[in-house]
Amino acid sequence: MKKLILSAAALALTAGLAAAQTVRMGTEGAYPPYNFINDKGEVDGFEREMGDELCKRAELTCEWVTNEWDSIIPNLVSGNYDTIIAGMSITDERDKVIDFTQAYIPPAASSYVALSADADLKGVIAAQTATIQAGHVAESGATLLEFPTPDETIAAVRNGEADAVFADKDFLAPIVEESGGALVFAGEDVQLGGGVGMGLRESDAELKGKFDAAIQSMKDDGTLNAMITKWFGDKAMVW
Repeated sequence: MKKLILSAAALALTAGLAAAQTVRMGTEGAYPPYNFINDKGEVDGFEREMGDELCKRAELTCEWVTNEWDSIIPNLVSGNYDTIIAGMSITDERDKVIDFTQAYIPPAASSYVALSADADLKGVIAAQTATIQAGHVAESGATLLEFPTPDETIAAVRNGEADAVFADKDFLAPIVEESGGALVFAGEDVQLGGGVGMGLRESDAELKGKFDAAIQSMKDDGTLNAMITKWFGDKAMVW
């Protein structure tokens, strides 16, 4: 009986270790080209390609799950997934709640987009809820109009509800290009945050170390820069 109990305990431990190697990658799925849902209903984009490569290098089995942006940190902390890989800028405020890997995208520009280049940037400005851009607008003297999804911020400008939208320039650039002149950049670019990194629970130091090492290896061999250029264009900031 004792041997049976020990054997059962060993099997349970082995199963637990195996399960621990499956990492649930949490993303928004609504912020191209960082992440989006493709025509097959699958997570796609820069972070999907990069995340799969990171998991390969870290020898981890990864599963992708989506979560709305405004609850993405609470659901990481509560254990619904193991990482946030969703275009999240590293900030001191967020770092008080979760931990971050090293940045995999350098600090990039945030920009205003409006119906005209002379739009009132101290008027009503749309931004996605719980982003560093929303925080910047709130402190700028403009009236902040928050929306849960990035698409809604763009719609607010198109329908005249907001004077401009403020978001990552990498997100806005293809939208401006595809608008055929209906949307234009306004004002100056603004540098915010400490780059984009993966968010993890503060208790997952070992997992953070594995991803840090994988990110560094992609920087060292040029793979990361090639992916950034592929998804964000030749003018994108690289390492």
